[in-house]
Amino acid sequence: MAMARYLGIASALAATSLAQFTPEKLISAPRRGALSPSGDGSVALLSVSQYNFSETASHSSWSLLDLKSGEFKDSGLNISEVSEAVWIPGTDSGIVYINGTNEEIPGGVTLWIGDIKDPSKSTLAASLDAPYTGLKIAKTESGDIHFLVNSLAYPNGTAVNPETEVKPKHTGRFYKDVYVRHWDTWLTKNRYNVFAGALSANSSYGLAHPGLRNLNHGVNWTTTRSETPVQPFGDSGDYAISPDGKLYAFLSKAPQLNKANYTASYIYLGEVAGTAAPVAFNGPDSEAFEAGHQGASGLPSFSPDSSKLAYVQQDEDYYESDRWQLYTVDVAAANGSVATSNWKALSAGFDRWVQGPLTWAHDGSSIYATAEDYARVKIFNFPIIADANYVPEPLTSNTSVTSFSLLKNNDLLVTASAIWTPVEYYTLTNGTKNTIFIAAESDPEFSDLSADHVSEIFFNGSDPNLKQQLQAWIIKPSNFVENKTYPLAFYIHGGPQGSWGNSWSNRWNPAVWADQGYIVVAPNPTGSTGFGQYLTDAIQGRWGGYPYYDLVNAWEYINSELTSFVDVENGIAAGASYGGYMTNWIQSNDLGDKFKALVTHDGISQTKAAWGTEELWFIRHDYNGTVWESEAYDKWNPFDHIANWSTPQFVVHNTLDYRLPESDGIALFNVLQNVGVPSRFLNFPNENHWVTKQENSLFWHKEIFNWINHYSKGEPLDDEPAGN
Repeated sequence: MAMARYLGIASALAATSLAQFTPEKLISAPRRGALSPSGDGSVALLSVSQYNFSETASHSSWSLLDLKSGEFKDSGLNISEVSEAVWIPGTDSGIVYINGTNEEIPGGVTLWIGDIKDPSKSTLAASLDAPYTGLKIAKTESGDIHFLVNSLAYPNGTAVNPETEVKPKHTGRFYKDVYVRHWDTWLTKNRYNVFAGALSANSSYGLAHPGLRNLNHGVNWTTTRSETPVQPFGDSGDYAISPDGKLYAFLSKAPQLNKANYTASYIYLGEVAGTAAPVAFNGPDSEAFEAGHQGASGLPSFSPDSSKLAYVQQDEDYYESDRWQLYTVDVAAANGSVATSNWKALSAGFDRWVQGPLTWAHDGSSIYATAEDYARVKIFNFPIIADANYVPEPLTSNTSVTSFSLLKNNDLLVTASAIWTPVEYYTLTNGTKNTIFIAAESDPEFSDLSADHVSEIFFNGSDPNLKQQLQAWIIKPSNFVENKTYPLAFYIHGGPQGSWGNSWSNRWNPAVWADQGYIVVAPNPTGSTGFGQYLTDAIQGRWGGYPYYDLVNAWEYINSELTSFVDVENGIAAGASYGGYMTNWIQSNDLGDKFKALVTHDGISQTKAAWGTEELWFIRHDYNGTVWESEAYDKWNPFDHIANWSTPQFVVHNTLDYRLPESDGIALFNVLQNVGVPSRFLNFPNENHWVTKQENSLFWHKEIFNWINHYSKGEPLDDEPAGN
């Protein structure tokens, strides 16, 4: 058996080596961050990391990109010490940065001020008592630098320093209300909070008295448990400081609603130098609230003259995939508080989600933002005088924007990606694109990838009320040969309110799957985002309805139109999260018989067990109510169709996935095994809903590819998995 196992692995590795774009290349290639341009627009700062399999370690650095020549150079900042850096407004190249070490206070950090032209001459500005992150700054009229940071905080409002934190002797977790854990973390009494401080120009930019002030702690913290950034994905985009340094804004979950059952959050406003508690201007009894906009808020952003605030908000208070709309409101300091007026909607007629970053034009006349549109994230511009019927035209087209900035000369500096490249940097000048750097044309790991291997198709959906065709991506292997067929890899996206877009992924990367010798087809069925809110909403209460029959239609389109290069007889299907659920539903229905193998990653197999989630708002909304009220749990339950299960299935479910607990995946595997369906189970005890650690990712790819290549192509199967 040992020799058989060795030969199986050797054969699998030999097959993988024939691929052009391998998992090893995906995982070990350079990963570059979004560009942050200097005040004069000559250079941009970015982070770069790269994993080395031989050393089993990542190496990171801060780099500078010359925006004219396209050349990279070392920034002079030591990334092992410098965790983040921001540009000083009104300067060409001044920076403030956080050093992750503090010799005076172990576990704390320090703030430094300097110039990117010579960071070695930076001076210490402040010693902070905890590991603060998320630095945002503004330069005041007097020359002081006001700043915001965030940190985990105790109930008394002081920041948590892990080095000095006093923990109880017992390990018990004790709760009196739902919302006991979230994503991959059990909740404690501590919450993330925003802190404000000032660096005084009169003391060579030393920390001004009385130090840092907890802004959330003014929101009746002990009863409402105000938290900013909102976990688990909130960041410095959840708060803002006005350009004149006088005002701040942050979002926090609705204090009157249970956080497991509702998504609602409000924007709080206050004075940086004041002492009054911040007030939620769009909370209950506000004009926005009374107009029906009562859901989650986000992306607060002040205008250049500090007189207006832009933000986005959803209408429904327990629907995380409601349409994000753009609003503005006039703001002004008034007797220790902040007065608001002239609240206005800017995107009511735009049937897309307005997303960040929200970037004001230099003259304050309009706001740039992004939105997903037909499987591509594009930049749009909204004039502040826009009426309710205004629909903006996209400023970008084919690739997907991940971030952008407005340069001093009004050019847009864009960071983007596509299925064929992890990053693309370019400027946009009056609609003209000027490419600075494309990773696929520079990094050898991506040399075989090309836009020529990516195309899209449109097919009919199953919803009779849908007035548009559905879209799907086709990704061919990089060594594609005409007049040859390749097995189908049917990709099913998660969400379910999500999409397969023309963007890069370091986890479910279609180019890696294609280069195993497959034609990847990635449909966007009912529930998908970026094609109008009707399609997104239509999945509610119909998880196994329209989306399933859309996928049937997609498969039939492939079978009738693409068989000149797609082998549907030996196809496989794979999906994660909702895509994992749909894979289980496909296993339960006729479409499952069309595939040689299935892969389900962290997906629901027993719908009633989904109440083990922490995000009860999600399951309540998507299943039209609670498990004791709605018939949808029984109607769309794969476990009620076990008799139909027959296609070999690979199951992945991770221990730290608290959104969809691992017991669901174990139950699925137990049933598959007991009814005699060939199956494997893969678990990572240190991963959550995703697999992000490099060595885990490599193992994930190798075992899944071994599985699908065996059943689709007849390659040897590793017959001795670990643990058996």
